[in-house]
Amino acid sequence: MRLEYSRWPVIEEYFKDNDTVLIGIGSCESHGRHMPLGTDMIIPGYLMDKIEKKSDVLMLPVLPFGACDSLREFPGTINLGNELLYQLMSQVCNELYRHGARHFIVLNGHGGNLKSLDQVGFDLRRKGAIMAQLNWWLMAWDMNPQWKGGHGGGEETAAILAINESLVDKTEIGGPLEMHDLTPEITASGFNTSLYKGVNIHIPRLVTDITDSGWIGPDHPNTATVEWGNEMLDTTADYIVDFIEAFKKAPLKTEAGVGK
Repeated sequence: MRLEYSRWPVIEEYFKDNDTVLIGIGSCESHGRHMPLGTDMIIPGYLMDKIEKKSDVLMLPVLPFGACDSLREFPGTINLGNELLYQLMSQVCNELYRHGARHFIVLNGHGGNLKSLDQVGFDLRRKGAIMAQLNWWLMAWDMNPQWKGGHGGGEETAAILAINESLVDKTEIGGPLEMHDLTPEITASGFNTSLYKGVNIHIPRLVTDITDSGWIGPDHPNTATVEWGNEMLDTTADYIVDFIEAFKKAPLKTEAGVGK
Protein backbone atom coordinates (compact mmCIF):
# COMPACT_ATOMS: atom_id res chain seq x y z
CA MET A 1 0.00 0.00 0.00
CA ARG A 2 1.69 3.18 -1.20
CA LEU A 3 0.99 6.52 0.43
CA GLU A 4 1.59 8.48 -2.78
CA TYR A 5 -0.93 6.43 -4.76
CA SER A 6 -3.61 6.37 -2.07
CA ARG A 7 -6.58 8.70 -1.56
CA TRP A 8 -6.91 10.37 1.82
CA PRO A 9 -10.08 8.43 2.80
CA VAL A 10 -8.13 5.20 2.24
CA ILE A 11 -5.37 6.42 4.55
CA GLU A 12 -7.96 7.44 7.13
CA GLU A 13 -9.39 3.94 7.09
CA TYR A 14 -5.94 2.38 7.31
CA PHE A 15 -5.08 4.18 10.52
CA LYS A 16 -8.34 3.15 12.15
CA ASP A 17 -7.05 -0.43 12.35
CA ASN A 18 -3.29 -0.10 11.77
CA ASP A 19 -0.46 1.94 13.23
CA THR A 20 2.56 0.59 11.31
CA VAL A 21 4.37 2.43 8.52
CA LEU A 22 7.41 1.59 6.39
CA ILE A 23 9.67 4.47 5.33
CA GLY A 24 12.50 4.05 2.84
CA ILE A 25 15.59 6.24 2.93
CA GLY A 26 18.81 6.29 0.95
CA SER A 27 21.47 8.69 -0.25
CA CYS A 28 22.89 10.17 -3.44
CA GLU A 29 26.65 9.68 -3.39
CA SER A 30 29.66 8.03 -4.98
CA HIS A 31 29.78 4.22 -4.91
CA GLY A 32 32.87 3.89 -7.03
CA ARG A 33 33.32 4.71 -10.70
CA HIS A 34 31.29 1.64 -11.70
CA MET A 35 28.07 2.20 -9.71
CA PRO A 36 25.22 4.75 -9.88
CA LEU A 37 25.05 7.62 -7.41
CA GLY A 38 21.57 6.46 -6.38
CA THR A 39 22.64 2.99 -5.22
CA ASP A 40 21.49 3.62 -1.64
CA MET A 41 18.01 4.71 -2.73
CA ILE A 42 17.60 2.19 -5.57
CA ILE A 43 18.11 -0.87 -3.36
CA PRO A 44 15.57 0.07 -0.63
CA GLY A 45 13.09 1.00 -3.36
CA TYR A 46 13.51 -2.39 -5.02
CA LEU A 47 13.11 -4.19 -1.71
CA MET A 48 9.92 -2.25 -1.06
CA ASP A 49 8.55 -3.34 -4.43
CA LYS A 50 9.06 -6.94 -3.33
CA ILE A 51 7.64 -6.34 0.14
CA GLU A 52 4.51 -4.71 -1.28
CA LYS A 53 3.57 -7.99 -2.97
CA LYS A 54 3.46 -9.80 0.38
CA SER A 55 2.52 -7.16 2.95
CA ASP A 56 -0.31 -4.65 3.40
CA VAL A 57 1.82 -2.23 5.43
CA LEU A 58 1.60 1.46 4.48
CA MET A 59 4.76 2.51 2.60
CA LEU A 60 6.16 5.97 2.00
CA PRO A 61 8.28 6.98 -1.01
CA VAL A 62 12.02 6.46 -0.54
CA LEU A 63 13.72 9.65 0.62
CA PRO A 64 16.57 10.00 -1.90
CA PHE A 65 19.04 12.11 0.09
CA GLY A 66 20.93 11.49 3.32
CA ALA A 67 23.96 12.45 5.40
CA CYS A 68 27.16 11.79 3.46
CA ASP A 69 29.56 14.58 4.38
CA SER A 70 32.75 12.58 3.82
CA LEU A 71 31.78 11.92 0.18
CA ARG A 72 30.93 15.49 -0.84
CA GLU A 73 34.04 15.87 -2.98
CA PHE A 74 32.71 13.40 -5.57
CA PRO A 75 30.58 15.13 -8.25
CA GLY A 76 26.85 14.44 -7.92
CA THR A 77 26.89 13.75 -4.19
CA ILE A 78 24.03 15.50 -2.36
CA ASN A 79 24.64 15.85 1.38
CA LEU A 80 21.86 16.92 3.74
CA GLY A 81 24.04 16.62 6.83
CA ASN A 82 23.05 15.04 10.12
CA GLU A 83 21.04 17.96 11.50
CA LEU A 84 18.93 18.63 8.41
CA LEU A 85 18.29 14.91 7.92
CA TYR A 86 17.22 14.67 11.56
CA GLN A 87 14.83 17.60 11.12
CA LEU A 88 13.41 16.16 7.89
CA MET A 89 12.84 12.69 9.30
CA SER A 90 11.44 14.13 12.52
CA GLN A 91 8.88 16.15 10.61
CA VAL A 92 7.85 13.19 8.44
CA CYS A 93 7.48 10.93 11.47
CA ASN A 94 5.66 13.57 13.51
CA GLU A 95 3.12 14.00 10.72
CA LEU A 96 2.61 10.25 10.51
CA TYR A 97 2.28 10.13 14.30
CA ARG A 98 -0.42 12.80 14.07
CA HIS A 99 -2.34 10.58 11.65
CA GLY A 100 -2.05 7.54 13.91
CA ALA A 101 1.29 5.84 13.25
CA ARG A 102 3.03 4.36 16.30
CA HIS A 103 5.18 1.55 14.89
CA PHE A 104 7.73 3.06 12.52
CA ILE A 105 9.99 0.90 10.34
CA VAL A 106 12.78 2.62 8.42
CA LEU A 107 14.33 0.67 5.56
CA ASN A 108 17.73 2.34 5.28
CA GLY A 109 20.29 2.05 2.50
CA HIS A 110 23.08 4.27 3.86
CA GLY A 111 25.30 4.00 6.93
CA GLY A 112 25.73 7.76 7.23
CA ASN A 113 22.04 8.10 8.12
CA LEU A 114 22.29 6.08 11.32
CA LYS A 115 23.10 8.94 13.70
CA SER A 116 20.13 11.03 12.62
CA LEU A 117 17.77 8.06 12.55
CA ASP A 118 18.81 7.02 16.05
CA GLN A 119 17.85 10.45 17.40
CA VAL A 120 14.47 10.34 15.66
CA GLY A 121 13.94 6.91 17.18
CA PHE A 122 14.70 8.21 20.69
CA ASP A 123 12.25 11.08 20.18
CA LEU A 124 9.50 8.74 19.01
CA ARG A 125 10.03 6.44 21.96
CA ARG A 126 9.65 9.32 24.40
CA LYS A 127 6.24 10.17 22.93
CA GLY A 128 4.93 6.61 23.10
CA ALA A 129 5.95 5.20 19.71
CA ILE A 130 8.79 2.98 18.54
CA MET A 131 11.11 2.81 15.53
CA ALA A 132 13.01 -0.10 13.99
CA GLN A 133 15.89 0.56 11.62
CA LEU A 134 16.35 -2.03 8.93
CA ASN A 135 19.84 -1.47 7.56
CA TRP A 136 19.58 -3.94 4.73
CA TRP A 137 23.31 -4.46 4.07
CA LEU A 138 24.00 -5.25 7.72
CA MET A 139 21.02 -7.58 7.91
CA ALA A 140 22.31 -9.43 4.86
CA TRP A 141 25.61 -10.08 6.66
CA ASP A 142 23.74 -11.84 9.46
CA MET A 143 21.70 -13.88 7.00
CA ASN A 144 24.80 -15.05 5.15
CA PRO A 145 28.32 -14.00 6.26
CA GLN A 146 29.53 -14.59 2.71
CA TRP A 147 27.48 -11.55 1.64
CA LYS A 148 29.42 -9.22 3.96
CA GLY A 149 30.76 -6.22 2.09
CA GLY A 150 31.88 -2.63 2.13
CA HIS A 151 30.86 0.54 0.33
CA GLY A 152 30.38 0.03 -3.38
CA GLY A 153 31.98 -3.42 -3.16
CA GLY A 154 30.71 -6.83 -4.18
CA GLU A 155 27.63 -6.81 -1.93
CA GLU A 156 26.12 -3.59 -3.24
CA THR A 157 27.32 -4.25 -6.79
CA ALA A 158 25.57 -7.64 -6.75
CA ALA A 159 22.36 -5.97 -5.60
CA ILE A 160 22.45 -3.41 -8.40
CA LEU A 161 23.31 -6.08 -10.97
CA ALA A 162 20.20 -7.98 -9.92
CA ILE A 163 18.02 -4.87 -10.10
CA ASN A 164 19.31 -3.54 -13.41
CA GLU A 165 22.55 -4.90 -14.84
CA SER A 166 22.91 -1.95 -17.21
CA LEU A 167 23.47 0.41 -14.25
CA VAL A 168 26.88 -1.16 -13.53
CA ASP A 169 29.80 -0.23 -15.80
CA LYS A 170 32.04 -3.26 -15.45
CA THR A 171 34.80 -1.57 -17.44
CA GLU A 172 35.21 0.90 -14.56
CA ILE A 173 35.57 -1.64 -11.76
CA GLY A 174 39.35 -1.62 -11.92
CA GLY A 175 41.99 -3.66 -10.14
CA PRO A 176 42.81 -4.24 -6.47
CA LEU A 177 41.66 -1.66 -3.93
CA GLU A 178 44.39 0.86 -3.18
CA MET A 179 43.91 2.91 -0.01
CA HIS A 180 46.03 5.91 0.87
CA ASP A 181 47.77 5.49 4.22
CA LEU A 182 48.11 8.36 6.67
CA THR A 183 51.78 7.54 7.23
CA PRO A 184 53.93 4.48 6.49
CA GLU A 185 53.24 3.35 10.07
CA ILE A 186 49.56 4.39 10.28
CA THR A 187 47.78 2.55 7.48
CA ALA A 188 44.24 3.05 6.20
CA SER A 189 41.84 0.27 7.18
CA GLY A 190 38.40 1.81 6.53
CA PHE A 191 36.44 5.00 5.94
CA ASN A 192 37.27 6.47 9.34
CA THR A 193 39.81 4.02 10.70
CA SER A 194 43.55 3.56 10.44
CA LEU A 195 45.67 0.73 11.79
CA TYR A 196 48.65 1.30 14.08
CA LYS A 197 50.46 -1.68 15.62
CA GLY A 198 47.44 -3.93 15.15
CA VAL A 199 44.91 -1.54 16.69
CA ASN A 200 42.28 0.39 14.72
CA ILE A 201 42.20 4.12 15.52
CA HIS A 202 39.27 6.36 14.60
CA ILE A 203 40.66 9.11 12.35
CA PRO A 204 37.93 10.88 10.35
CA ARG A 205 39.15 11.59 6.82
CA LEU A 206 37.45 12.51 3.58
CA VAL A 207 36.82 9.53 1.32
CA THR A 208 38.96 11.19 -1.35
CA ASP A 209 41.85 11.05 1.16
CA ILE A 210 41.48 7.28 1.29
CA THR A 211 40.39 6.05 -2.13
CA ASP A 212 40.34 7.68 -5.56
CA SER A 213 37.31 5.76 -6.83
CA GLY A 214 34.90 5.94 -3.87
CA TRP A 215 34.49 2.21 -3.18
CA ILE A 216 36.05 0.52 -0.20
CA GLY A 217 35.76 -2.84 1.54
CA PRO A 218 36.88 -6.45 1.67
CA ASP A 219 34.57 -7.49 -1.17
CA HIS A 220 35.95 -6.53 -4.56
CA PRO A 221 33.20 -5.45 -6.99
CA ASN A 222 34.45 -7.97 -9.55
CA THR A 223 33.15 -10.76 -7.29
CA ALA A 224 29.53 -9.60 -7.73
CA THR A 225 27.05 -11.66 -9.75
CA VAL A 226 23.40 -11.33 -10.67
CA GLU A 227 22.72 -14.65 -8.90
CA TRP A 228 24.26 -13.36 -5.67
CA GLY A 229 22.17 -10.21 -5.87
CA ASN A 230 18.90 -12.02 -6.56
CA GLU A 231 19.33 -14.47 -3.69
CA MET A 232 20.38 -11.73 -1.28
CA LEU A 233 17.54 -9.36 -2.15
CA ASP A 234 14.89 -12.10 -2.14
CA THR A 235 16.08 -13.35 1.25
CA THR A 236 16.18 -9.84 2.70
CA ALA A 237 12.72 -8.92 1.41
CA ASP A 238 11.16 -12.11 2.79
CA TYR A 239 12.79 -11.49 6.16
CA ILE A 240 11.43 -7.93 6.28
CA VAL A 241 7.89 -9.15 5.50
CA ASP A 242 8.11 -11.50 8.50
CA PHE A 243 9.65 -8.81 10.69
CA ILE A 244 6.88 -6.33 9.94
CA GLU A 245 4.27 -8.71 11.36
CA ALA A 246 6.37 -9.40 14.45
CA PHE A 247 7.14 -5.71 15.05
CA LYS A 248 3.46 -4.77 14.96
CA LYS A 249 3.20 -6.54 18.32
CA ALA A 250 6.04 -4.53 19.95
CA PRO A 251 4.71 -2.85 23.11
CA LEU A 252 4.27 0.91 23.21
CA LYS A 253 5.04 3.09 26.20
CA THR A 254 2.40 4.63 28.41
CA GLU A 255 2.86 8.11 29.85
CA ALA A 256 4.55 6.50 32.84
CA GLY A 257 7.07 4.88 30.54
CA VAL A 258 5.91 1.33 31.19
CA GLY A 259 5.29 -1.00 28.25
CA LYS A 260 1.70 -2.04 27.79
